[in-house]
Amino acid sequence: MKKIINLAITDFKIVFRDPSLKSFFFLPIVLFVLIIWGVPFLVEKYDFLQPYIPLFLIIAVIENTQLYCFVSSMVLIDEKETDVAKVYGVIPFSKTEYLISRFLIPFFFTVLLNVILLFVQPFYEIGILVNILVSLLAAAVVPLYAMAINSIVQNRMQGMVYIKAFNMLVLIPVAAFFVPESIKHVFGILPTHWIFQSIDNLANGCETGFMLGIGFLLYAILIWMVSKVFVRRHFI
Repeated sequence: MKKIINLAITDFKIVFRDPSLKSFFFLPIVLFVLIIWGVPFLVEKYDFLQPYIPLFLIIAVIENTQLYCFVSSMVLIDEKETDVAKVYGVIPFSKTEYLISRFLIPFFFTVLLNVILLFVQPFYEIGILVNILVSLLAAAVVPLYAMAINSIVQNRMQGMVYIKAFNMLVLIPVAAFFVPESIKHVFGILPTHWIFQSIDNLANGCETGFMLGIGFLLYAILIWMVSKVFVRRHFI
């Protein structure tokens, strides 16, 4: 466990030494400002925006995950480009330990960001338990996103192209809020759909357990499947 924590801390320090990655840590600050002050101002000024408050909150939560989706993806791509990944492939460090060390801080940092965001947002009363559950589900995007991209790309140039594509893929389930209720779950094949629906149910005072349950199950299956592919391709 000590090895895992030490490597996780080392990775975290590396991020702050790279100016191109360090700048992304301003994104959560922008999101917090918009949710706490910007959106309430707009909603008060323009009544027609009132029904879209859940969508503003959904976008803020998922964009909080994009900080470490990008950072983790680029760190792993850099490992591959510089052949550091090959070194990790032969050292006495299991692949499971490697994955945990790589995503330990990104995962819990993302959870913390969204727990705070859902706590300070001024629109809804959200209990601490459901707050944590939604934040845990949203943070599952980070390892899935980063491993999926790094199972495909070989360099930064390819990485930037796929990151743009994945960013759009993550947001596609927003379309479920603009289609008839009877067909909205066709977007359920995309895991972020269940995060969005959980937050929407939360905002409307509906039960979230079913949506959260499907989301956790789907993410567990996808992370397990993608990790197998990632391990086969990353260390060669």
